[in-house]
Amino acid sequence: MSKNNRNNPVLWVVLSITLLAGVSLLAFQPRVSDAADLVVYKSPTCGCCKKWVKHMRENGFSVEVHEQYNVTPRKDEYGVPRKLRSCHTATIGGYVVEGHVPADVVRQLLEEKPAVAGVAVPGMPMGSPGMEGFRKDPYDVVSFTRTGKTGIYASR
Repeated sequence: MSKNNRNNPVLWVVLSITLLAGVSLLAFQPRVSDAADLVVYKSPTCGCCKKWVKHMRENGFSVEVHEQYNVTPRKDEYGVPRKLRSCHTATIGGYVVEGHVPADVVRQLLEEKPAVAGVAVPGMPMGSPGMEGFRKDPYDVVSFTRTGKTGIYASR
């Protein structure tokens, strides 16, 4: 900027308006953090599902809950194999999370980004998140692909 232009009030007004417009556009951009990390489909009457959602929130996930009495259509839509189904179904980062999967395993899934459709804890094993009680049974977290191939992703 030349010495003559530095004292030009019109130039300063134009620069100020341009700067404010740019800042305004940036401020109103949608942010990924505004969306929930985890979208959960569950029955409104299931207590263990509520406890699992609480477990996920306590471990830093933002959770959006959709309560519906029949979650089977979601399981079908997301390709959860019948033998792996549990009481609630969730999605996060392009993956399906079926049942009482621990939060640290969900984090591991998101960090490793394996070529799977999702992970599941079949059934409702005692001691899994949301199913805490008087005993803790061993259980597997099973990965699955869109073609139905399964494998052990983690064991507890």
